[in-house]
Order: sequence, then structure tokens, then C-alpha cells
Amino acid sequence: MNCFSMNTKIYFEENALEHLETIAGQKVLLIVDPFVEESGMITMITEPLERGKKEYEIFKEVAPDAPIDKITQGVDKMLTYHPDVLVAVGGGSAIDSAKAIREFALKIESYGKIPLIAIPTTSGTGSEVTNISVVSDPGSKTKQPLSSESLTPNEAILAVQLVESVPAFITADTGMDVLTHALEALVSSKHSCFSDALAEKAIELCGTYLLRSYRNPKDKEAREQMHYASCLAGMAFQTSSLGLNHGMAHQLGGKFHIPHGRANAIILPYLIAYNIGTEDKETMRRYGKAAKILGLNCFNDTMAVRSLIQWVKGMMKEMNMPGTISEIEKVPECEYESAVWDMAESALKDACTMGNPRIPVKEEVVLLYQKLWK
Repeated sequence: MNCFSMNTKIYFEENALEHLETIAGQKVLLIVDPFVEESGMITMITEPLERGKKEYEIFKEVAPDAPIDKITQGVDKMLTYHPDVLVAVGGGSAIDSAKAIREFALKIESYGKIPLIAIPTTSGTGSEVTNISVVSDPGSKTKQPLSSESLTPNEAILAVQLVESVPAFITADTGMDVLTHALEALVSSKHSCFSDALAEKAIELCGTYLLRSYRNPKDKEAREQMHYASCLAGMAFQTSSLGLNHGMAHQLGGKFHIPHGRANAIILPYLIAYNIGTEDKETMRRYGKAAKILGLNCFNDTMAVRSLIQWVKGMMKEMNMPGTISEIEKVPECEYESAVWDMAESALKDACTMGNPRIPVKEEVVLLYQKLWK
């Protein structure tokens, strides 16, 4: 028996942030990216809280990849302040941090059901609707996906004004993350008709709006639709799981601090080719469906998949993204080569990899990592 459910209530379109005036509870702990406060964006959040006569404190010790030491600080803050509700504002790291902070704090001191409201400021992770939190251990240079229904945010607010000033390179990274989420959900061994519908719509929106939002940051329609695409793709992989693409990307982020969306994008063309390497007709058909949604040349499934791979590479080139690891100057070749076998082993153990349509073995993953360098 299978089951589909949506556990997050989503507020979107104009004036979505006004919902903060009426949220349950009086004491609010804001968990925010430092940039959210430094840029003044935080006032978009605090003003409706103040109008609703809510008390609030701000925890901004959030860092990329949600390191465990920062999460520990957040747990201390939550147990000291005892909020009635948590509000996470930022990219995936802020939302993942808030998920983990709430989870660990309430295991230490279970003082009630504390709602979590997620407000993303990038259009990429879909973390606002998933039961996954990816945390990192800088000491071992690893990323660990946590998965539990209790991690799922209770509410999400999609406010386009929070993503209108996102720099072009982050728009590219996060946008390709959305596409990877949707494609992996579509071909996942755990897909369903419900996840298919969500993934297909996210792919359609990426095809129409990603390059527009990259080229023109003031294109409000493109920004808004990519924000929705991110959420739809998150809902898709929440029910279908992801695949080896994410399993490998987590290791690149943990070892070499390559931004998650960028790592996913570099891997994606190679992973598509890998997944159809056994002539799996169903996987080819599903990639072919994605190609048709994007309006690509689809005389047959083989041609459709080739077109899809070329489209991904073309999008990356149009958005000035690196196509290989060697193009990322901060990654030394000798260190990369020496890490390949360990990364392959960790990728196989990654929870996301279980959804991959082709079951990988270590030597194959090593070869994929080696191909990424060139």
C-alpha cells in the first residue's frame, strides 16, 4: 500500500507575508540567514509580527550547509527562549537548520507542539515542504540527510518580494537544483502519479522561466513562477525520493563546499546518461517525457534523452555555470582525486541514492566522479 499526503499549508501570491500577523502563539523565534538581517530584508518579516503584537527574538547563527555546531547553538537558544512558534527565513541552510533545531530541542525538553513556518528567500531547495534536513559535520567533511515526518514545516510562505534581489549566479545554482529535484522525482523508483504531476509541472516552469529569471532579475513573473516551481519540485521528491545525483552532490558539498545546486547541475548530464546506460526503457520514456515538456526534439526516446542532456548543458552555458569540477578553481585536482573513492562510498550510503532508477555500484560512482573533473 502506498500513501500520498501534504502536511504543509502554503500561503502564496500577493500579501502572503501578512499571514504572520495572525499566526498562533505570541513568542516567535526567528531563525534567519545573516544576510536577511544585514540587508534589511528582516523588516518584511518583523513588521507584520509587530502589527500582530507578537514578541520575537532573532537567531542568526546560520551558516551554509547547516553545520552541527551552529545547530547546537540554535538548540540552546530555543531551550532558553521557549518560543511558541519558529519562523525560518532564508535559503535551504536556514530552513534545514530550523528543522534540526526544533527536532533536537524538543527531544531534550518536550514542552509542547511548536509549529515551524518556513519562508524561503531562494527558489531552489523546496525545503519548506519536505521532511528532510541536510546537516553537515565540518570535522569529517560530510553531509548527513535527516529524514522524519516531524521535520516537516507546518506552514510555508512563498513571497516573491523576498527573491527579487537574488544575484544571478544564485538564481542559476538554485534554478538548476529545482530542475534536478524534478527530474530525479520523475524517474525515481518510488515515483507515483501524484509525484509525476508535481514534477512535470516544475519541469515545465523551469523550461519557461529559469533563463528569464537569470537574465532579468526584475522579471517578477519569472521570479514568482520559479519560486512556485521550487515548491512543486520539493513536494514531488518529498513523496518519490531523489536519486544518485543528490547522493553524489552531498559529498561534493561536504568535502569541497561546492554550492549544492551547482554540484547537482554539474552531475546532472552525466547522471542522465548513466541512468539510461542499461537501456532501461521505462527510465528512457520518463526522461523522454521531460524532454517533450521542454519542447525538445523527440523523434524517439533515445533522441529525446540526448536532446535533454544537451539542453541541460546549454542552460548551464547560458547561465555561465561551470560544466566540470576542474573549472572550480578552489578544488585542487590532487585532493579531488584522492577523495573520489571515499565520496563514492558515502554517496552509496546517502539516503537519497535509494530512489535512483539504476542501482549503482561503487566502481560506477567512482567513474562518474572522475568524469566530472574533465
